[in-house]
Amino acid sequence: MTGARHVQVRRIYEAPVADDGKRLLVDRLWPRGISKERARLDEWCKEVAPSTELRKWYGHDSAKFAEFDRRYRDELRDPERAAVFTRIAELADQGPVSLLTASKAVEISEAQVLANILLGKESIPD
Repeated sequence: MTGARHVQVRRIYEAPVADDGKRLLVDRLWPRGISKERARLDEWCKEVAPSTELRKWYGHDSAKFAEFDRRYRDELRDPERAAVFTRIAELADQGPVSLLTASKAVEISEAQVLANILLGKESIPD
C-alpha cells in the first residue's frame, strides 16, 4: 500500500457518486427494491457477510453492536470470508472503495466493521 486507504461506508439506496471508487455490496442478502443496474456494483461480496445466525441474533440492535463487532471479527477468520476480505483489502490498496449495505444504520453495520479493519482502527483476531 502506497498511501492511506480511502474506504467509505454507504447505503446502497444512495445514488452513486464520483468518489465511490469500487462499489462493493457486503450484505449476504440482495437489498429490496434495488435493480442490478441501479446498484452499479463492481462486486457483490456476499461471502464476507456475517453468518445468518449472527445477523439474526444481532438484528441491528445498537446495544448489541460491541458484541456483534467481536463475533463478526471472529467469523472473518473463516477461510472463505478471509479470502473475500483479502480481495476487498487488495481493492482498497488500489484505490477508493465504497462498502455498501442496505442497513439504515450504517455506523453499526458489518460494512462499518469491515471499514474499521481496512482503515487499521481494528484488527481481525489471531
